Amino acid sequence: MKCDALAMRLKLLRETMRERSVPALLSTSAANRRYYSGFEAADGLINESSGALLITAGRQWLLTDSRYVEAAKREAPLFTVLEYRRGLGSELAGLAALKKIGTIFFEPEYMTVASLGRLTEALPGHELAALPFDLGAPRAVKFPEEIRLISKALAITEAALASLWAKLAPGLTEREAAFFLEAEFRRLGAEGPSFETIVASGPNAALPHAVPGPRKMKNGDTVIIDCGARYKGYAADISRTKILGPPKAWQREIYTVVKEAQAMAIKAIAPGVRACDVDGVARGHIAAQGYGEFFGHGLGHGLGLEIHEAPSLSQRNQRPLEAGEVVTVEPGIYLPGRGGVRLEELVLVTEKGARLLNRNRDFHDFSRS
Repeated sequence: MKCDALAMRLKLLRETMRERSVPALLSTSAANRRYYSGFEAADGLINESSGALLITAGRQWLLTDSRYVEAAKREAPLFTVLEYRRGLGSELAGLAALKKIGTIFFEPEYMTVASLGRLTEALPGHELAALPFDLGAPRAVKFPEEIRLISKALAITEAALASLWAKLAPGLTEREAAFFLEAEFRRLGAEGPSFETIVASGPNAALPHAVPGPRKMKNGDTVIIDCGARYKGYAADISRTKILGPPKAWQREIYTVVKEAQAMAIKAIAPGVRACDVDGVARGHIAAQGYGEFFGHGLGHGLGLEIHEAPSLSQRNQRPLEAGEVVTVEPGIYLPGRGGVRLEELVLVTEKGARLLNRNRDFHDFSRS
């Protein structure tokens, strides 16, 4: 990550800290650590030894152990890197810059009771308080470089899926398909999958978050594949549904309903439109076709350094969308004991509306069935 982008993020963060009277901020979130410092060597690790950020009005430190010190110096040039040997609390206690700061604010979502106890014991002269704002909230609106990285992760995902289609046939197991995809991600330049790949066939496709197993695909199955590559820390997320062999009437029907609901929702996306209203467009269409009870999850979610970020496209989120946010749009219908359909695209909210980031939407072609 370029230093000017990181400097801008720190500048905006300090403005928020000043407005909310936060003199010192301790961050132990892996995604926020990378977002504000550029440090990626310990990505995904949120234990004390992998690295924490300490940010005050005038300085910033990255504290980590000996395994990551050299990488941290290289990847986080705007931060003073401190190696700690006796735990995070002991190193913080020795920082002269904290002597006149009474309260240190931490991220409550990323602080265990045990860790908080150790810090409290090590810092008797300080009050430890929960941060009064969401440190990850600015990640919802993406910088151009972030959009480029997400798009690259998406392109790798689409290319891997294109390779899988030649192999997808009766007799292939769900687990084999998932393994093939994840190997393709790496072959094509990704760091690996951005989440556990879902391959669900036949009746398993009625389970929105099924775990790939030994089941062999059969003629007549609907097969839901939900996957994404991770590229330079940024995630992609796609869901596709294939029908093996000639489609049955119910498969054709629910596939068409889901596809229509998705198209309507994407068309509704624009700055200022409430997230719950976008969800309502898709949910309303599915309900009007008689399948409302079979669509239980939210319509979508933001993504970036984490696979689930703000904003959520759900019935509960009344916050308006903003230009620069990247969201999934993934309606589905799941019929217990039979199968299901989910279709998912990545959409960038723009000043004028929405831009689809997918290059290959790869819908099932019923004319060839």
